[in-house]
Amino acid sequence: MKRPEGFDERPAQPAAGVEGERAPRERRAPRIPRLPRRRGAGADDGREARVAPETPAAAQGPVASPVSRPAGGLPDLPEVSETGSVRTDHGPGTDHDAAATDVVDLLTASRPAESADATDDHEAPIGAGVRAAETARDARVARKRRKLLERAEVRRFTRRSRHRRAAWVTAGGVVIVLGVSILVAVYSPLMALRTIEIKGTSRVDDAALRQALSEQIGTPLARLDFGAIKKDIAGFPLIESYVTEEEPPNTLVVTVTERTPVVAVKTGKTFDLVDPAGIVVQSAPKQPDTMPLADIGSAKLGSSVFRTMTEVVLALPSTVRAQVSGVSASTADDVTLTMKDGSRVVWGSPDDSDAKAALLDALVKDHASRDPKTAVEYDVSAPDNGIIRAQS
Repeated sequence: MKRPEGFDERPAQPAAGVEGERAPRERRAPRIPRLPRRRGAGADDGREARVAPETPAAAQGPVASPVSRPAGGLPDLPEVSETGSVRTDHGPGTDHDAAATDVVDLLTASRPAESADATDDHEAPIGAGVRAAETARDARVARKRRKLLERAEVRRFTRRSRHRRAAWVTAGGVVIVLGVSILVAVYSPLMALRTIEIKGTSRVDDAALRQALSEQIGTPLARLDFGAIKKDIAGFPLIESYVTEEEPPNTLVVTVTERTPVVAVKTGKTFDLVDPAGIVVQSAPKQPDTMPLADIGSAKLGSSVFRTMTEVVLALPSTVRAQVSGVSASTADDVTLTMKDGSRVVWGSPDDSDAKAALLDALVKDHASRDPKTAVEYDVSAPDNGIIRAQS
């Protein structure tokens, strides 16, 4: 009897039939699929089981039932020969070639019996981690959005109180800053007066005026005594007006407007140059060419008659004023001007001085175009009816 080579014994194959007789058809066992390799498993777990070679259907005999799983551990796997056949022991004295179903069932039955350590090493499905990460990310986004919405709602409901609080804080800050500024300006020596500047003087002595105001040195600018400053400046009669300006931190600027003489008044052998207020600005040995001589008679400097004469002189155009050599008045409504060419001007009262000055300018130009060498009398007492008449 012939046996196939191998490590396990297999039942004897029937001898070939009579010559010419058809051999029985062999049945092929299904191919066992390759099992996936598990993490942490040994090299033997990935080994592909060998399938029994095709054998005649008549010699195969009945198909063995699945091997029962013992409760104590892994079942005894059948031995696989080099030729691919599987041998199982069903009892003493029994030889049986297991079919493919036996092998598959045995390999499948071995999975639940793996140790607890191998079970813990099973990998989760690939999509589970991705879904978990997406869920966590969505949860974080939802939490952030909820926090933003809650914060917006809180700001919306507390807007009025926040505005009221901001207004109170701003008002309090302004009051505090203002109070501190006032205290610093009034009491701090940092704002004390140290420098006095004088501007606009030509006849007034700057050094004398600065010396008169030196009593204010060391006083904070906010506490300067302007009454005392006015009294000190009044001691200079040539100053008509002045303006003071504080320049922090410690400078006082005094801008002076000096008196301007309008007419000359003869006093003895000298001529006093007098401004409209009757203040003598200076004295000169002779009458200036650009300044008329005022004949005040018995009137005093600064009287109403004198003020009327100076008011008329100031109303004259510069071209006409340069031709006036004298002014006189017996009353405040009887002002008469004397021209350098001998002509006279009947002015009258100081009312409508601007209209009378324009009319006089026109009459002078008209007479100069016709007969400039003849002395005449211009009557502008009525500004709407100017008259040129020959002198009597």
